[in-house]
Amino acid sequence: MSVVWAATSPDSGLFHPVERRSEVKDLSDRFNDLRSRGQGYVEVRSPNGEFPVLILAFRDDHAIVHLMSDTARMSLLVGDGTVPSGAVVEVPIMDDLAAYTGDFVLDIDRAWDLVHYFTQTRAASALGEWCQL
Repeated sequence: MSVVWAATSPDSGLFHPVERRSEVKDLSDRFNDLRSRGQGYVEVRSPNGEFPVLILAFRDDHAIVHLMSDTARMSLLVGDGTVPSGAVVEVPIMDDLAAYTGDFVLDIDRAWDLVHYFTQTRAASALGEWCQL
């Protein structure tokens, strides 16, 4: 199954916004490469439409998942309790670090499983509870 994605460059560490169309395996390889470097930012969507776009931002073992439903609607996936709600975690959003409370932090393995599920089903609503921004 193919997907369209853009991600942090493992060479420069900066977000490379040019989208690629590839098999999910290539996306998985990029994710694993970024994970071995400790952080990354990935945008993924179906090749059949510009939306929805699922965004995974992670640093070490913590991840944040955004959903862009259209050009005007963005949501955050509610966290899995990995981090207490009062704690703050920083993850890269494109090229800058952004801070999120534990209410929206997921374990990186859980977050990647959700991204993988999305690439197979395109069903963002099934990933969990979303909080519209």
